[in-house]
Amino acid sequence: MILKGIDAPRALGIFASAAMAMALGTAPALAQSEWKPTKPVEFVGAAGPGGGTDIFARAVQLAIQNNHLIDQPILVANKGGGSGAETFVYVKAAEGDGHKLAFGTSNLYTLPMVAKVAFKHTDFMPVAAMVFDEFVLWTKGDSPYTDYKSYTAAAKEANGTFKMAGALSKDTDQTLTRLIEKDTGAKFIYLPFKSGGEASVQLTGGHVQSHVNNPSESVGHWKAGQLKALCVFSKERMAPGPKVTETQSWHDIPTCKEQGAGIESYQMPRTVALPPGTPQAAVDFWADVLKKVTETPEWKDYLTKTAQTGRFIAGSELKTFIEEDEKRTRKVYEEEGWLVN
Repeated sequence: MILKGIDAPRALGIFASAAMAMALGTAPALAQSEWKPTKPVEFVGAAGPGGGTDIFARAVQLAIQNNHLIDQPILVANKGGGSGAETFVYVKAAEGDGHKLAFGTSNLYTLPMVAKVAFKHTDFMPVAAMVFDEFVLWTKGDSPYTDYKSYTAAAKEANGTFKMAGALSKDTDQTLTRLIEKDTGAKFIYLPFKSGGEASVQLTGGHVQSHVNNPSESVGHWKAGQLKALCVFSKERMAPGPKVTETQSWHDIPTCKEQGAGIESYQMPRTVALPPGTPQAAVDFWADVLKKVTETPEWKDYLTKTAQTGRFIAGSELKTFIEEDEKRTRKVYEEEGWLVN
């Protein structure tokens, strides 16, 4: 190449300076775009052991490890104290650390509405919603109730003495309980526990009359005949599949709407979020990993076993969903008088 109007030594100096500037300018960007975990990763569940959140986190862990989607080990821990607030406070404190992920539900953005906690959902970097839980009305296996109408009629006649167990307080289970009360005129004593697993144990022991657990939280007791599934709060029956009990698959459970309920549908997202200040490259990395998880045999098996609705949303779509669902939920909480100042 012939350079005109500039001497060769000076030209070489200019090109060397430009090359160094380019290297300095692009190196950080390149490093950021190639973010990946450099130490063990912690999945922190915002509920107690054995519940749907714990099962969700462990299903993701299994799919990642079996398919070698990252090079670091993953530890699953549960911090269900304060209705899950302990998890979010813990992860929030790990500002900028892409190695700690909060596994929760809509409690990521609903909990700050009803409790004075040291976080708000906008503190976090949302990564993905991976699945939406269905809610089933469960009674004890030997109970005389056969459907939504017969059970809620009995609860109404009992004059507020029937007990409804649930995971956490002023969360999805209690919200659905209030919607059932509004729909039927029945009144329940709502008893919150740390997880759906604990609520299921209370029902099998006969200490409460019902709960509205997600399928995954009660499938073992259902298989054993200790629980009875009356109906699912969904527009459509759950997907066809193999028998779970000797006589029923998830698809065999009628919708509550079929049985005369005025509640057409009620679902809950399961969410994953990173601490505040986490680099966008880390958010993108985890969104990509979690998307790959949904394509694994382990994840498909998880959806089949738990009878959940697989739906992956991330990025701007997730932020929009959270904003809209937060507004809808806030309206219900305001009507119940649950909002904190």
